[in-house]
Amino acid sequence: MRTLLSDPAFSRARALGRARILAAADDPRGARDLEELARADPYVRFVSFLFARLVLSAAAAPAALRRWAVAEAKRNHARLTMVPVEELSEVARRLGFSLVPGPEGVDVPLVDYLHLSVPIREAEFRLPRQALKQGSVSVRPSRAARLLQEAVRLRLAEPLPLADDVVRDIRERESELLAELVRRTPAPVARAGAPGPMRPELFPPCIRKMQRTLQKGENLSHSGRFGLAAFLHRAGADFETIVDAYRGAPDFDESVTRYQVEHITLRDGGRGYEPPECETLRSHGLCARDGDPTADDLRDRSRDERCFEPSLRHPLQYYRWGGGAVVERDDTDRPATTPSGGATDRSSAPARSRSTGPR
Repeated sequence: MRTLLSDPAFSRARALGRARILAAADDPRGARDLEELARADPYVRFVSFLFARLVLSAAAAPAALRRWAVAEAKRNHARLTMVPVEELSEVARRLGFSLVPGPEGVDVPLVDYLHLSVPIREAEFRLPRQALKQGSVSVRPSRAARLLQEAVRLRLAEPLPLADDVVRDIRERESELLAELVRRTPAPVARAGAPGPMRPELFPPCIRKMQRTLQKGENLSHSGRFGLAAFLHRAGADFETIVDAYRGAPDFDESVTRYQVEHITLRDGGRGYEPPECETLRSHGLCARDGDPTADDLRDRSRDERCFEPSLRHPLQYYRWGGGAVVERDDTDRPATTPSGGATDRSSAPARSRSTGPR
């Protein structure tokens, strides 16, 4: 392992590994062409992959590893669509899943199908649309390749278990690369005219969970994507900050995301759509007030008592109570008190909005 980090014989592989990392940071869709990757010897490509995974496993923030996992999985998908079914089956076996050649394509055990398909947003992967027989789902090879893309992403998004001294060594040797990754990770920016700075640490649990879902490279439901954009807009985020929030999504598309964010935020002369209320978020399974057991931070794993205040009805109200500044829609939507103040907080009762944004 240390040889890979320092031996001059691997200098080309290390350079290529750094290029793969930075390309994923800029474009997790894996669409950015790397000429040096196409020209490189297969062995150098393989070693560069190992180096990239090793370095990102030592990174302080997991977002870079997850973005790289998305990009590499998408890059592998192009090859998986061209291989015979028998090779798809072997790749699945190595990743811990079962894909078996069947009379109608590829048979996937129901448990494995659900594990791999749930994060995929495309409607054609929903279980009611599948042919289910004797506990297995039969899919075409092209869909099997898409399921394997998700399997690759899941495997690569898990950091390698490294000893503390190895982590320190990697961080010292690759300090410039890791610093560049931090620089390329956009910080939240408030737009001109916003009433105050962005305070992500004050966001309610539901919004923080939506952000974590995307940062992990996992899919967020349509309702969640709409709610996140509408909330960030009312919290004062500038347009680029809102777009950047979605870059970790497996299906991220820059032009589509910009169009959708524009539609959500420019409605009513820039006032934007109202974020869904707490009741609506709960009905869509997006509430996280009881804690998120998958979160790394203890705060996010724990029950949030503020969310259980009887007068709390809206995520923007939670943000305001914590000290965050909210862009007001009109003069009637202004704060009166915090939950202990006794009076009614009119900002807690915005006009009831539709649960989801424009489709």
